[in-house]
Amino acid sequence: MTASSALQATHDARPWLAHYPPAVPPRIGEPGTLAELIAGACATYAERPAFESFGKSISFAQTGAAARAFAAWLQASGCQKGDRIALMMPNILAYPAAIFGALLGGFTVVNVNPLYTARELTHQLNDSGARVLVVIENFAHVVEEAKPHLKLETIIVATAGDLMGFKGHIVNFVARRIKKVVKPFDLPGSVPLATILAGPDEMLPVTVTPDDVAFLQYTGGTTGIAKGATLTHRNVASNVEQCGLWLGWALEPPLGRSDYQHVMVTALPLYHIFALTCCCMFMLRIGAKGLLIANPRDISGFVKTLKASRFTLISGVNTLYNALANHPEFAQVNFDELRFAVSGGMATQAAVAKHWRQVTGRPIIEGYGLSETSPVASINRPDISEFSGTVGFPLPSTDIAIRDAEGNDLAVGEAGEICIRGPQVMAGYWNRPDETAKVMTPDGYFRSGDIGVLELDGQLRIVDRMKDMVLVSGFNVYPNEVEDVIAMHPGVLESAVIGLPDEHSGEAVTAFVVRKDDTLTADELRLFCKESLTGYKVPKQIFFRESLPKTNVGKVLRRALREEVASKA
Repeated sequence: MTASSALQATHDARPWLAHYPPAVPPRIGEPGTLAELIAGACATYAERPAFESFGKSISFAQTGAAARAFAAWLQASGCQKGDRIALMMPNILAYPAAIFGALLGGFTVVNVNPLYTARELTHQLNDSGARVLVVIENFAHVVEEAKPHLKLETIIVATAGDLMGFKGHIVNFVARRIKKVVKPFDLPGSVPLATILAGPDEMLPVTVTPDDVAFLQYTGGTTGIAKGATLTHRNVASNVEQCGLWLGWALEPPLGRSDYQHVMVTALPLYHIFALTCCCMFMLRIGAKGLLIANPRDISGFVKTLKASRFTLISGVNTLYNALANHPEFAQVNFDELRFAVSGGMATQAAVAKHWRQVTGRPIIEGYGLSETSPVASINRPDISEFSGTVGFPLPSTDIAIRDAEGNDLAVGEAGEICIRGPQVMAGYWNRPDETAKVMTPDGYFRSGDIGVLELDGQLRIVDRMKDMVLVSGFNVYPNEVEDVIAMHPGVLESAVIGLPDEHSGEAVTAFVVRKDDTLTADELRLFCKESLTGYKVPKQIFFRESLPKTNVGKVLRRALREEVASKA
């Protein structure tokens, strides 16, 4: 086989390669470790601001010093390389410092949602075997409730004002007033994080390898008990390199501006894999500043921050973009330097993307991935001018196959399970070889549980989650499609579609809708849907609600709606 015919065969097997930007190679090299990435960024960009929170910035050098101090304290406390360190915080300055310190010291980070109940917290900490927990004081009462059932050795209490100097006292005072906390929460035997981060940064040298475990990233538990995706330094560092090659050429500074710095609006919590890799680790690679948003649910406060801030990049999920675009003051934000907005975590609706484009002048670039893939598997080209409706092309060194229930590859255009292979795919589920075996194929692909289609040019289009599919008289109905149509109605703010038992059709399409126009009726919306959907896809029942249940990152919880209906029944 000649070189040209070999290249053609590769492109036939991976049609997306023919549509890569010229600057993007088909494969990545050995990425190194996150410890090397952190140390390198803190040295190279030492004087640049690394993170900003509540109007206070700290430099890369300051972040690095705090990280080393955290690592040194863990070492002095008897923690060994590979020990699990749990972090339970929102987006505050101390959070990335703690992440970086744990990784520099060769420890494994267990990211914990601060909104967890005592039951959820107990499971995750005990399952991971965490020795140390860092918790922000607002949620220390949950730790106190769970403490009798935990195997922790040390609890460290953080505050919103840590690493802010004098301004931190003001931030803490205001935060405690809002939460109605009379004094700082004190867990007996706990240690203040502020004291640790201000300590000596003389950590002992440690050798971190690409195969060391960097994160135990717990899945949401939507299909059962939450499992820890074991992500090595190689997994996450590979994804950082993949994203860097895919997006880096579009992030070049203006001509003659060597001092130019990108600013990423980081509204998604850093304990979520999307924000962790794309808004934190990838930003280290390019020396960008992270504009940390501690409470993105406060949309008015969020918009106020954006109006007062310079930023060049933003990431979010569909519900966040929808809420921002519908805020009356959002159009007053300065978008002149915005390069692009990246969306992931859930399907982006065409109506939301269109509205965002109208307000900001920039399209939404949608990507796709999971906790198990560190997370990015595919993403749109950054030079698109309009929302594509796909999740783009597989990243360098990434293979995507669409397979049926028996594991057979399906033809272009056929819907099946999305299977992913690449260096960003997890090492397995923590201490669960049986669960790992269920999702990993003999040829090294991860079975995502998502239904998708590969287009002729190699772009991936998401159809829906397999478990959310509705079966109406033997016909498949995908909630994403119905929700997309509902979102086009000008009287709708957001919606969620599920299947409910029906004696005639097996399941009936049911929509839960939050109205933008209170005069909108179910009959009017049903007629609107009939213009774009075949009869069996039109919602049989429509319920209007004030809000929809969501995860902390804004994903609508269809499962919660099903459980709510079942409990009432």
